[in-house]
Amino acid sequence: MSVLPHERISAAIREPRGHVALVPYITAGYPDKARFIDTLRAVSKVGDVVEVGVPFSDPMADGVTIQRASHAAIQNGVSLAWILEQLAGAEGIEAPVVLMGYLNPMLVFGFERLAEVAAHAGVCGFIIPDLPCGECRPALEAFERRGLALIQLVTPATPDARMQQLCEIGRGFTYAVTMTGTTGGAQSLPADVTEYLDRVRRFSSLPVCAGFGVREAGQVRLLGAHADGVVVGSALVEHLEAGGCPQAFLQSLLGAGKLSR
Repeated sequence: MSVLPHERISAAIREPRGHVALVPYITAGYPDKARFIDTLRAVSKVGDVVEVGVPFSDPMADGVTIQRASHAAIQNGVSLAWILEQLAGAEGIEAPVVLMGYLNPMLVFGFERLAEVAAHAGVCGFIIPDLPCGECRPALEAFERRGLALIQLVTPATPDARMQQLCEIGRGFTYAVTMTGTTGGAQSLPADVTEYLDRVRRFSSLPVCAGFGVREAGQVRLLGAHADGVVVGSALVEHLEAGGCPQAFLQSLLGAGKLSR
């Protein structure tokens, strides 16, 4: 029996390569459009799942780093269609790919067509932070028909009843946002973050990945003791901006011994 794309995501997080799962985020086509696939290949050698950002003019959930990356990528002609075209011809990507993007470009593309083209390109799922749960049925059904994940986000402010609903309809993993606000901001995680992650895991039958504000190996270690995986975005984008090696940076977050739960 063939493995569905959303099952590939879950399996990669549950069975990471010797460490707590790492989910790196890159903005497609940034900082160098010509090296997008090369960067993706490099990141996929360490990341267990890779989150590829679709640039958008008003990325409301993102802080200044990803806003800057998105605006630069748009100016360089990066679009949802371009990303899918690049992925369709790519080889050597070792981890499942998830597209993280906002609703408008996906509505314009059309959910049925998006699901078909994305599945052909090897995409395993989507994160759409501005798509409310109560309005996600068309996307959810289109993605389900292709075996793709629509990954749901929960926050510390999510009530139990809604958290249960989000965890039930999600696929791939449950994205546990560690704090209120945007990506890339705080240097320290909330004091009660571990209790919050334990609460999410009680509701989620899927792997739980914690993200927002992750910059240091100590934070990865802390979160990794209470979640199945950790998402790192703005810190990696800044490292790429500076011309750094993504593999070395991601390995540094995992620590010399590589984390194990």
